Amino acid sequence: MTLPPSYRGFAGTVGRTFGSSRPAWPAERRSRGPNIVVILVDDLGYADIGPYGGEVETPHLDALAAGGLRLTDYHTTPLCSPSRAALLTGLNPHRAGFAFPANADPGYPAYSFQLPDDAPSLAESLRDNGYATFAVGKWHLTRDAASHDAADRSSWPLQRGFDRYFGSLEGLTNLHHPHRLVWDNSPYDVGDHPDGYFLTDDLTDRAVRMIDTLRANDPDKPFFLYFAHHAMHGPLGAKEEDLARYRGRYDEGWDVIRERRFAKQLAEGLFPPGTVLPPRNGEPGRDVPPWSDVPDSQRALFARYMEVYAASLSNVDQSVGRVVAALRRHGELDGTVIVFTSDNGATAEGGADGTRSYFSQFMHVPGVPDSWERDVARELDLVGGPQATVHYPRGWAQASNTPFRLYKSDTYAGGVRTPFILHWPAGLEAGLRHQYVYVTDVAPTLLDLAGVPRSTHRHGVPAVALDGVSAVPLLRDAAEPSRHTTQYTETGGNRGYYADGWKIVTRHRPGTPYDDGEWELYHVAVDPTEAANVAAAHPEKLAELAAAWEEAAWRNAVFPLDDHGPAAALRRPADERLERPVDLYPGTPLLERYRSAQLVQFRSFSASASVEHRPGDRGVLFAHGDQGGGYVVYVADGAAHLTYNAYGDVHRTGPVPLGAGEVRLRVEALPEFHWELVLDTGAGTAALGPVPQLIGLAPFTGISVGADLGGPVDWELHVRERTFPFTGILRRVRYEPGEQADYDPKLVARLWAEAERVYD
Repeated sequence: MTLPPSYRGFAGTVGRTFGSSRPAWPAERRSRGPNIVVILVDDLGYADIGPYGGEVETPHLDALAAGGLRLTDYHTTPLCSPSRAALLTGLNPHRAGFAFPANADPGYPAYSFQLPDDAPSLAESLRDNGYATFAVGKWHLTRDAASHDAADRSSWPLQRGFDRYFGSLEGLTNLHHPHRLVWDNSPYDVGDHPDGYFLTDDLTDRAVRMIDTLRANDPDKPFFLYFAHHAMHGPLGAKEEDLARYRGRYDEGWDVIRERRFAKQLAEGLFPPGTVLPPRNGEPGRDVPPWSDVPDSQRALFARYMEVYAASLSNVDQSVGRVVAALRRHGELDGTVIVFTSDNGATAEGGADGTRSYFSQFMHVPGVPDSWERDVARELDLVGGPQATVHYPRGWAQASNTPFRLYKSDTYAGGVRTPFILHWPAGLEAGLRHQYVYVTDVAPTLLDLAGVPRSTHRHGVPAVALDGVSAVPLLRDAAEPSRHTTQYTETGGNRGYYADGWKIVTRHRPGTPYDDGEWELYHVAVDPTEAANVAAAHPEKLAELAAAWEEAAWRNAVFPLDDHGPAAALRRPADERLERPVDLYPGTPLLERYRSAQLVQFRSFSASASVEHRPGDRGVLFAHGDQGGGYVVYVADGAAHLTYNAYGDVHRTGPVPLGAGEVRLRVEALPEFHWELVLDTGAGTAALGPVPQLIGLAPFTGISVGADLGGPVDWELHVRERTFPFTGILRRVRYEPGEQADYDPKLVARLWAEAERVYD
């Protein structure tokens, strides 16, 4: 008999009873491919780890390199989100919607900051073919305004192919006190971090647990683990036991370290004989003085910054070792493809002198007074620990990027050349590879090694064509040429183009025209460190590559370029709803950073706690921020108190008697980016100010009610009371945004857009 449509696709036979029927089961998606582990470190320079010249103790990476392949000419993009988008999709970053880190929204295709619907991620292709897929750590592939808990999550990890996720959606966090963590699709309530907590260790615990859990339930299902470290991004932090091993190791200064690393690189064969170590970076605003010119009064601090960096990297190596140990314990180490790399070169964001007030380095707004303190002093022993938010001076970034010029965000080699180790003893022989490989090649290469096809559709939509190519032929045979022969680059107006051993590059000055006069030309096949600009000797080659960049830019949706005017601060009008008044009730999870900032930044505002006062009640009513900047209002000893943390410079009111039932913080925006704060209980007031406003990425931890969650705003209060949960009856906290200051970049952008009729 012909079965009705309800049996369509059933491969067995069906009678009236089980006895007269024959069962069948759907075929399971099973793959015999290797496990894949991608370990992506943040802002790690080419020369920091042992296999690429570094003196930092990295025994586990040394072992992976000795048993695997080292790529000496691997290139990535100059910034984090673009590199991650390119790595996971195989698309050029602008086509993937990430021309820049996901902290803007000017309204153009390359700046969507959402992974495209028609671009299957590496995780999606692997999962479609029977892999388990796990991600831990930094995501930064969702625009900041879509990272809150009411967002559609379409570009969150689980919606882009991962079965499990634990980490931070944001581009950075504090390794001692993460500002906000997400577990799968929901905020993770960490409560009070125990003393000694360190995020790198926590992420490693989660990654190993994911592997162990899989093997407890399926003995042979392959998995993909994407481990995206928050280290080495600022603010830098390290555990005391790691830091102790590096005391005094960098007293010689960055010049000696750089020269020593370069000598080791030459001895290892990473570069051909005759390669030149360029002079110290001398570009204005990017320059590095000789270590001998650093004042004696600053040398101990400058050396301590690098000790912190080295200690944090050493902890990353320990993490690698723990993942390797888990694979070995399951008998799967040699059969697992392990990739270790960085998203871009080391960063100069610590400035010329480094900083102990990291979030003060992101006040990129015209008109901020030069008098603002960008580095609030801390005792030397606190540098690297949980009380300070630090980053090293750019002299150390230059050493990190040895032997290349410049830094993260630059299209020169210092911004785009990073280490790349691939370990797979069961499938590839160890050695060096000197061919050009680009970040878009990672996904097709890993799929090729796994024997897995890329998904042809995503949610029924045909997949867009890849930009990357598989590097497997050259991985298997050192004599094979690179198949990736041309590549454009652009970020923040800095441009570059590579073609068959030649490269053009610019350092664009904001506010100046984009023209061919700013191009430099390097024959990188013989000058890998870009030491000699040969534009004058080869004008025809420069013109050829400049024309090729223009064509590639249009093909990859690079235009329009950022002219650094008011349009760069535009945001989609729909996001203005985040600026409406809001009531926050006890139990509401810690608000996401960007969502919180829309209630307070560049404006006046008030925050009112409705409470029922009872004798002996105490605790935090509301808090916003952390060690790097913020404010907290709390009750203790029968009175209300306010602490304001201006990038590490802490201001406190005296006790204010409690009134009938409301504790209100009124904040007025003053000229020159200052605030005046008034704590009003109805029975008394206390004022602070004028004080510098918290702008840029501060306050970095979002708003919490009933406790100070995330990093502590007031360290002394934290030592006494920890998160200090409120013991009384807190009905709600109401935030009411007030008038925007006339220097608010969003207001300036809106006025410009109205004048230019952008929204018509």
